[in-house]
Formats: sequence, structure tokens, C-alpha cells
Amino acid sequence: MQPPIVRLLGSGDRLHLQHGPIDLIVGAEGPMAGSREQAFRAAAMRFETILDGLVVDLDRHRQRLMPETPQPQDRVASRMYRAAGSFCDQTFLTPMIAVAGAVADEILDAMRAAVPLTRAYVNNGGDIAVHLTSGTRFSVAMAQVDGADLGRIRISGRQGVGGIATSGADGRSHSLGIADSVTVLAETAAQADVAATLVANSVDLPDHPGVLRQPACALQPDSDLGSRKVVVRVPALSKPDREWALRAGRELAQSFLEAGHIKGAALFLQGDVKMLGECHSQYFTKSELEHA
Repeated sequence: MQPPIVRLLGSGDRLHLQHGPIDLIVGAEGPMAGSREQAFRAAAMRFETILDGLVVDLDRHRQRLMPETPQPQDRVASRMYRAAGSFCDQTFLTPMIAVAGAVADEILDAMRAAVPLTRAYVNNGGDIAVHLTSGTRFSVAMAQVDGADLGRIRISGRQGVGGIATSGADGRSHSLGIADSVTVLAETAAQADVAATLVANSVDLPDHPGVLRQPACALQPDSDLGSRKVVVRVPALSKPDREWALRAGRELAQSFLEAGHIKGAALFLQGDVKMLGECHSQYFTKSELEHA
């Protein structure tokens, strides 16, 4: 495997880190001169070995997680197991459900440990770890795979949101459900990663004849979902069908909200939207946010 890629983007205000399947965009702002540079150095240093630590026990990470499963020693893997462990008594999942968010959390914490920061983020393909102090904000754009704009979620330091994650039928990972997109806000990116996947899975019409599914292993031989069928095509749906599918996802998201696992969720399916928690009050269309 090639060594990690570390390079500055734009005017040097963003850092690109890439190694194997991990591809991060990092931003940081601090109160002191050189804060960003120190943060970027810390991120790059931690990134050097992050993939190696995960690969050591990769087969184990792809196995079903149970409440009694022992914690691994690797820090990123431990984040994965803790985040997924909050949900593993409710459904089948493996620690890999939280891998993208856990990597983002680890890099963000490495930067925060190195230097005081007022605003920082680590974006791992749409699963984002965020650090915001009082008076700072962060906006994330939501879009379908075809580029259609779904709006913006804007968070502030007072909300206690440290992670944002998005999942859906056409995302980079396979989904058991039919949602165009589900975005979740949580305390950490790993928690958001798990919850977004589970809520997106639950937006579904299991018996709809037009929804095409295939075994995950037929599409990706090493998928941790094995022979479980994932969605590969969703037809145009009637209004009642869309409402039915979204209702199931919203009910699960509401249970996560009440249990303290998440802080908000935004669910999208063929033009219909369901919002709850912090997403309900912080959702804006693109034009609304531009003129806010």
C-alpha cells in the first residue's frame, strides 16, 4: 500500500489526509498565531498509523458485536466498539458501522490535544467530527448522490453537537433501507455514524415489489453485512408509501433522541422530509442560509 498522502488545500486553510480507504478533509481555527499549523501537524502525525491500527484486527471488527464482546486495544477501534455497543442489543451490527466517524473523532481529538482551537472539523466522506466553542458555527450541506440540494443544517457551540453523519440508499456504504439521505447530529461522529446508518436502514418498504435488493456480498465480497440484502434500486413511490417508510425511520430516530443517543435527525425520501431534535430548528434551504 502507498504511504499516506498529506497535503494542504486552497490557501492552506484545509488539510487533505488520505491512506487506503480513509480520505479526510480537515479544517482548524485557533486563538493564537500558528494554531492551525500546529493542529495540522498533530493531525498528520496521528494519521500516519491510524490505518495500521485498524487493519491488525480487521476480521474481528467485521464480526457481529455483542454486549459481552471485549474491547480492543487500538484507540480508534475502541471508539467504534463503544459507539456501536450502545445499539448492539437491539439489532445486528458490526463495529465497522462506526469506523468512519471513529477515525474523524480520533483525528479531531489529536488536534485539540495539541493546541487550543475555537473551531475545527474532520470530514471523513460526510461523517464529520466537529469542535465549536461559544459563538462559533458550522454549516453542513446535504445533497443526494445526483447533486440535488437537500438544504443545510447549521449548528453552534452551545448545542453540544460533536458529530454529524449521513447515510442512505445511494451513499458510499450499502443500506438496508430506501432513504435518499438521513443526517444525524450527535455528541461524537462515531455515535452519529451508527445512528445515521440504523435510521436509514429503517426507512423502508420491505414488501414493495419495485424495490430491488441484492446480497451485500454479491456487490462487495468482503462486506461485513454478508448475505443480507441491500437496496440497489428504488422506484418512484406514491405519497402513502413515502409517508409509511419515513414514519418508521422517524420513530426509530425519536427513540434514539429520547435515549440520549442523538441530538437530532433529518430524513429525506423523494421530496418528503422529516425533522426532529436540533435538526428541526436548524434546518435551512440554501437560499435561506445565504440571506440569514
